[in-house]
Amino acid sequence: MHGDAWHGPSVMELLDGVSWQQAAARPIASAHSIWELVLHIAAWSNIARRRTLGEAVSPTDAEDWPPVGDTNEETWSKAKAEMVKSQAKLAELISTLKEEQLEATTPGKDYSNYFLLHGIVQHNLYHGGQIALLKKM
Repeated sequence: MHGDAWHGPSVMELLDGVSWQQAAARPIASAHSIWELVLHIAAWSNIARRRTLGEAVSPTDAEDWPPVGDTNEETWSKAKAEMVKSQAKLAELISTLKEEQLEATTPGKDYSNYFLLHGIVQHNLYHGGQIALLKKM
């Protein structure tokens, strides 16, 4: 999310300098906007945290892809702050997990919390790539 990464810019580096207008834009009609991707990343960090804490979460479409709502500088700043907050809360939880908690099966799934948490990293990188491409358009 932050700082230098071997693969290229982190998600936060990609978002540096993105205006609220650029974040709300839809340069590819059938693709999500940068703003939608930021809200989605935040949502899945929260979902992963809840699942790791033992909740069998089945997100609705609106929880999976939260609606953007009003678009302006203030709401764009809030969206980015929510993503950072959700990532920080997940990282804080991860730092407390014992090996048996990582090996435990994610509630309602057939994989471990370890697999889930690695998946969140992959998820964020995937959407970071989308943000990079949308930013160039």
